[in-house]
Amino acid sequence: MRQHHIQLDSLTTISKHIQDYSPHPNQVNIVAVTKKFNHTAILSALSHRITCIGENQVQEFLTKSPHLLNYQFESHLIGHLQSNKINHAIDLFDVIETVDSTALAHKLNKKAQQKEQTQKIYIQINIGSDPQKYGFDTKLLFSKVEKITKLKNLSLIGVMTILPFLEQAQDTQKLYSQTRKIYTKIKQDITPTCVCLSMGMTRDYIYALQEGATHIRLGTKLYGPRD
Repeated sequence: MRQHHIQLDSLTTISKHIQDYSPHPNQVNIVAVTKKFNHTAILSALSHRITCIGENQVQEFLTKSPHLLNYQFESHLIGHLQSNKINHAIDLFDVIETVDSTALAHKLNKKAQQKEQTQKIYIQINIGSDPQKYGFDTKLLFSKVEKITKLKNLSLIGVMTILPFLEQAQDTQKLYSQTRKIYTKIKQDITPTCVCLSMGMTRDYIYALQEGATHIRLGTKLYGPRD
């Protein structure tokens, strides 16, 4: 089995960027994105004190989880959640970052209720109005979020966004700024439990840090290119 390891020089660079660019460096979490890497990538992250692990697919994480039973970490679903995978998702993930519709929120709530547990979620916002991306539109967003916070078996703890591909990485800063303002309004006006802001990937995470991201989702930057 091929081993996948964190690249130490990259981790050093990322850590420096967090210190240099974030307004609150001590609150920033690196989410190690292990898509298409086996469980050794997760073990490598844990050995470097990265305890947030991001997975894109429920099915893929299902194959890795038996290797990880004795390890402590926070598992985040960062890919689109299909309704038929909700059951597994609630069993596998501490946090589901990609709640992109009120319909999905209701289904998650119902399933969590049946299991007598509370599921931590982030609201996914399609800030760039990209037809290729999932997420809530910004129109009527706050009234929808308010309804979701009333679902007893969900705990809304964050906001996440995935941007459209922009030719110039620095153009992402404007969209990250808009996302931060939405996050701040949700936190101040709707629910104080919304304390996480997940945005920024390998290409543009510096701009996300500048705009106050608490979680940056990094795969290629940490591990090198996928096969």
